[in-house]
Amino acid sequence: MQAWVFPIRSRTAVLLAALFVALTITVMSGATAPFDEAAVAAAREAGGNPLLDIPVQVATETGDIWYMLGLGILLLVLRRTRRVGIALMIVLVVSTILAGYIKCGVERDRPSEHYEATYLPVGISRDTFALFCEGGFTASYPSGHALRSMAIATLLAYALSERFPRGAYLLFCYPAMVSASRVFVLQHYPTDVVGGIILGVLLTGILASQTRLYRIFESKA
Repeated sequence: MQAWVFPIRSRTAVLLAALFVALTITVMSGATAPFDEAAVAAAREAGGNPLLDIPVQVATETGDIWYMLGLGILLLVLRRTRRVGIALMIVLVVSTILAGYIKCGVERDRPSEHYEATYLPVGISRDTFALFCEGGFTASYPSGHALRSMAIATLLAYALSERFPRGAYLLFCYPAMVSASRVFVLQHYPTDVVGGIILGVLLTGILASQTRLYRIFESKA
């Protein structure tokens, strides 16, 4: 798991940044539109299944910024996880602000279809809004839910990597689940969540390195 925390000038950071920029340019060019629209059409047809609708909504709501801030505060309160909590809070704040600015620049609308599902107890969250631009709540790329869920999975997997070197990778099932749910509830296109995941890995790796998250292992020695 050491490769998941890297300095800003590392080869990993440069490659991830280049990949995100390339995907962003491709999305803005419209080249991904046929694939994205086909995926949304398939998700729309799958709606209305009570065996899927509730679990999918629960998964997508866990990616909301307020729940994640609550987790960050809890980790800050506990002494043994305080450094992880600090890193997580910084990542959440920076990623939310940055995602908002990128949404402003890309200006990609969310899928226009309405999610037809069985009765759900609460409304589906709309994701991070785009800061300082009109129509922010309709901005789609990148997915803030995917970004934040990937950040949490990366930080927690890194923190557990010494004690559970193989089991820690199971945490990455969480961002995969959240990302898939965002497409399923028609809040994002597939490329939105892919962009969020890439940006999540990039920001988390750099900020975890800057906050010296690796010192959690030194304190256990």
